[in-house]
Amino acid sequence: MAEFDIRFSGYQGPRSVHNRAVGVFAESISGALGGRVNLEHVLNITEQGHKAADLLEMVATGETTLCYFSSSYLAGKVPEVALFDLPFLIRDRSQGHAMLDGPLGRLIIEKMAEVADYRIVAWWDNGFRHFSNGVRPIRTPGDCEGLKIRTLFSELQQESFAAMGFTPVPLDVAELPGACADGTVDAQENPLTNTFNFAIHEHHHWITRSGHFFGPCVVLAHKATWDGWPSDVRDAVKSALSQATAAQRSFAAQDDKEIVAKLEAAGNEIIDLSEDERSDFMAAVAQVVERNLASFRDELFEYLPKG
Repeated sequence: MAEFDIRFSGYQGPRSVHNRAVGVFAESISGALGGRVNLEHVLNITEQGHKAADLLEMVATGETTLCYFSSSYLAGKVPEVALFDLPFLIRDRSQGHAMLDGPLGRLIIEKMAEVADYRIVAWWDNGFRHFSNGVRPIRTPGDCEGLKIRTLFSELQQESFAAMGFTPVPLDVAELPGACADGTVDAQENPLTNTFNFAIHEHHHWITRSGHFFGPCVVLAHKATWDGWPSDVRDAVKSALSQATAAQRSFAAQDDKEIVAKLEAAGNEIIDLSEDERSDFMAAVAQVVERNLASFRDELFEYLPKG
């Protein structure tokens, strides 16, 4: 009989880069602890009638031991998380990973442990977020005018999209595919893998690779369970998470390349912004960035990308 039960929950399909990484975690933990642990992988809680956001309460209460989730939802607990939501701040994955793995990521981990009933135990790559819509090509902020865009429940993100000209409509990810299908929203923004795997591309012909946000994903652990494990079990879980994190980031980078080919094969029009067009978007959100940066301590600036 197993000594420990671990439930790792998510909100995406089996081929998502996150759930594939959970598979790497499961293989590693099984090899390290064998029959001492019973691991349950809950692929998609939305298929059980939950909203994806329910995961935060589920991991806080211990209903699930581990989960992955977009970091944007945690800015209400630790304001520094919002630094990752500043638009057009991060240009490439190496820059983003350096922020996650460096002093800023560690600061957020420490602060989260002080204020929540869960711990951040890994930083995963949620991919650069891009626009899709079914109305017209988006190349400039003027093209965004009058379009209702689904957003995360992040005030900073909603403020940013409003500055670009969109009308923000916050919705849980469980509601996203239906909202795109029935026209509740005209546009949405997501990593390409989500746009394809949620079948949003079937309703949105135009995909604009804007890269406006680099989306970190956190792996959260129920604090009391994590702290209560014997050191050898916790070390095995940390090792398994390290292997899963390396795999997840690799999956995310590779998926971007493969999804572009799938979108093109499906007949979607993919738009890459020129430097001038990207600059127009950056100018549209400049005041939002400046206003939000002013709310952080000066010493945090050393954690941000330069140039």
